[in-house]
Amino acid sequence: MSIADAGSCSAAWEPPARSPDFTHQARCRLPFSSYASGVGRFRASCVVDLATIPDSTVVCWALVLEIEVQQVIGLIGGMSWESSAEYYRIINQAVRARLGGVHSARILMWSFDFGEVEALQHAGRWDAATALMVDAAQRLERGGADFALICTNTMHRMADQVQAGISIPLIHIADPTAERIRAAGLSRIGLLGTAFTMEQAFYKGRLSERYGLDVLVPNQEDRARVHHVIYDELVQGRVKAPSRDAFRGVIAHLVAQGAEAIILGCTEIMLLVQPEDSSVPLFDTTAIHAEAAVERALQPAHSQAA
Repeated sequence: MSIADAGSCSAAWEPPARSPDFTHQARCRLPFSSYASGVGRFRASCVVDLATIPDSTVVCWALVLEIEVQQVIGLIGGMSWESSAEYYRIINQAVRARLGGVHSARILMWSFDFGEVEALQHAGRWDAATALMVDAAQRLERGGADFALICTNTMHRMADQVQAGISIPLIHIADPTAERIRAAGLSRIGLLGTAFTMEQAFYKGRLSERYGLDVLVPNQEDRARVHHVIYDELVQGRVKAPSRDAFRGVIAHLVAQGAEAIILGCTEIMLLVQPEDSSVPLFDTTAIHAEAAVERALQPAHSQAA
């Protein structure tokens, strides 16, 4: 725990950046309200000689103020910005719900031009796409992020390389999703996403190998339909009723195959599909991933794994 002697303190005093566990000791006069709604979660106490004076200030001959500042969330976004905006909304709403008042999250975001990334995806230039992703993560780390998220399922194809390129943790989108599914007592799940996510092993393999989940994907025709809606409609902000009907049909096919739940494994699908569109539970990876970020950001620093 770091300790600083600030001399005279005031309500305007703030701890330095990236100081998740900071103790401030000083002889000072501090309004009670100044630490009733401080930055993050904290404890404050006045010890020794307390005296209330007319201006509602408490005189603390020894003031101990312990502040646990939120961790900085690093978001690799823009893939597409439609879903990145949802990350930003969900994270800030969750922080406000947890901390109250006007609190919001401490966030850094690197937002790609998705046109560049999409071209690399469909050209199969995954090495070039990986280089972009690693560079984005390193930019966030240099900017002060304490951990990072890739705000898209598909680009977790290079999650291992991104993690290897930075020293801060990367929260993999599949992990909190699989944990929610396991906690619900489910094991056979349908997966919707881009063709890359549904067909390649980087996502399905993690779910099955690490969490023992039996992953079902749509047939070839349904996969093509889902991929088309994602790239030609949802990432462009176009939400169409006929496409919702098509997704309902795809989900019904997976349920008929024995799926106990459906993973919305593309961060834009939540813009189109709602719980009432499925007869089994939906696991929205956008919301789950964002909520996992909030949970980590608000953890005491000493309890966070490297």
